[in-house]
Amino acid sequence: MPHYEPSRDHLLLFDGICHLCDASVRFILRRDPAGRIKFAPIQSPLGRELYTQHGLDPAAPNAMLFITPQGAFQASDAALEISRTLGGLWQLALVFKPLPRALRDAAYYFIARNRYDAYPFSTR
Repeated sequence: MPHYEPSRDHLLLFDGICHLCDASVRFILRRDPAGRIKFAPIQSPLGRELYTQHGLDPAAPNAMLFITPQGAFQASDAALEISRTLGGLWQLALVFKPLPRALRDAAYYFIARNRYDAYPFSTR
């Protein structure tokens, strides 16, 4: 992973053993040619450290964590902030921002709970 500078970088922590999560990282990489977003698996030393610092359990990586100079975002808030960072038409996803977080997160966690079943080639 390239050097991570918290005061300027955007870092996405993701479940590195989940094929859906890995596909999401590849999706973002293709749409971020400027390389604004950096990535680290939650299972990496940096990922474990930052995930823990934000009150999350790296042994049970249930939500992606998107850390920016403006703050840390998890679950559906992370997805929306990623769309904002990508810019362009991806910002249309922000239409979901006014929905209650509980509703957005319910949809997010439904997918998260089923990600290993939906992508059976995951290593978990």
